[in-house]
Amino acid sequence: MSDSGSSGGGRSSRGGRGDDSDGLPVGRRTLALVVLLAVGAVVLWLARPLLHGVVYAVYSTPVAVLALVGAVVVYALLARRNLGEILTQQGITGADGVGVPIQGAIVAFVLLFLVLSVPAGYLAGEKLGKRTLQESETVDALAESDANNPRIVPQSVATRFASNTLNFPQYRIGGSDVTVYNGTPHWSYPLSPDGTFNYFTKRQHGTVLVDMTEKSARVRTVEGDLDRGIGTAFYNNYRWKLLRQGQYLVNYQDPFMVVHEDTQYIAVPYTKPNFHWTPLPHTTPEWGGVALVHQDGTIEDLSPSQARDHEALADQRLYPFELTRRSVAATKYRNGIVNTFTSHEGEIEVAPVPGEGNDQPFTVMSTDGLDYVVAVEPYGEAQGLREVWTVDARTGEYERFAVEESLLGPRKATDFVRQAARTTDWDRFDPSEPIPVVVDGTFYWEVRVVPNDSSGISYLAFVNAETSDVVEVETTREVEAFMRGEARGPGDGGGGPGGPSDRAPTVVVQRVAANGTVISEMEVYGNESVRIVQGNQTGN
Repeated sequence: MSDSGSSGGGRSSRGGRGDDSDGLPVGRRTLALVVLLAVGAVVLWLARPLLHGVVYAVYSTPVAVLALVGAVVVYALLARRNLGEILTQQGITGADGVGVPIQGAIVAFVLLFLVLSVPAGYLAGEKLGKRTLQESETVDALAESDANNPRIVPQSVATRFASNTLNFPQYRIGGSDVTVYNGTPHWSYPLSPDGTFNYFTKRQHGTVLVDMTEKSARVRTVEGDLDRGIGTAFYNNYRWKLLRQGQYLVNYQDPFMVVHEDTQYIAVPYTKPNFHWTPLPHTTPEWGGVALVHQDGTIEDLSPSQARDHEALADQRLYPFELTRRSVAATKYRNGIVNTFTSHEGEIEVAPVPGEGNDQPFTVMSTDGLDYVVAVEPYGEAQGLREVWTVDARTGEYERFAVEESLLGPRKATDFVRQAARTTDWDRFDPSEPIPVVVDGTFYWEVRVVPNDSSGISYLAFVNAETSDVVEVETTREVEAFMRGEARGPGDGGGGPGGPSDRAPTVVVQRVAANGTVISEMEVYGNESVRIVQGNQTGN
């Protein structure tokens, strides 16, 4: 009896001191929990760039709010019925009055989130598509192409040019993008560390620029380490710093290099969600601005108007590529969501185009400036041209050219290139990146024919989208002459496939590297001659 009384007194004494069932003071347990939560919060804050994808996905999917409300309701119902005790009474072990309601709430949240996300996604697509149509301007004709800045070199060939001329053993070229350098569009590549050791110890070393308006390899390398670059370890990486010091709840797009007065920058357009709450919560993307990362790691967060006025971004494209493609593709909902599952009346799709890893929109220079172009076809098996969208790459203003007559689409245009070239071995060559070109009001598809290994450009073909006539040209000067309207094919008022004979060179001299890459090219005309002088080699 004394043992029982002593034991009961002990329990009462511990309870009087505020101990819990484990014998730890409640105050210490609470303090430990607070410290643990504080440490966890600090770790999450420091590592927030790693969590950005998940956080932004939840933030930009407001249907999660409905799913959370549903989960709370399920938890309340289960807790009210005390389901855990009922299961325990029935002999189901491991159930308690708290665990079962929490588990039920989690299951309810996941199911509701998945079920509601599907219709919310369709509503977002319809909203974006109809907004794009409403805010776009319908035009009767496309702007004339800029003959002084033709887009000649496709992405795959530019990548090969950049790799072939690279002479930095510790670095490699990163992903390509389009930038404007000295008024001329170029393919740009970051010089990123190559190899595991260099990845963790070195910064981005510079930028490689490939002139896309010249058929031959015209490559320039701008050297200089960037404090925060592309393709580096996180502590030297632009994105890590953006997500720590820039805006967090935005969607950063692909970065591209900018070289202004021999100073390098990384420009990162971004979008932000626009919230809509009826009939289901959903968001649509809109252009938020451009983050500009300086060579010393300084970050400028620029609104669209500030970006257009920034000296370093003069003449550069600013509007996000992915937003352009997504907005144009969403116009398939112009006749409603149900129509895309039933009759498909008036439905469109972005035309698939051949090209090694590159897709629409394409960046081109027109007489109006720098534009994105997107060609769309009717839904289904049809390959005719339905619309051509042009987007001002600096302002994001949309124009829609609706095709009233029968015109070839980009895929069919490449078929006519194959048919016209009777001597081309199509097992070794491929048509690449058909882009729209307008010359004197006539619509053409400019198709580059490249070897399978993308080692260069064999020739270019212009396909008349109305008549299907094909004009083949081989040199940069012939491309420019065609785009000025000085050399066009039969039916266009020109002098045949090569254009007028007085415009065509009699000899084309190419300087070729050991690996077969054309380094430079010189055209010789009828009243000119070629002189080859052998240089003297002297040893040191």
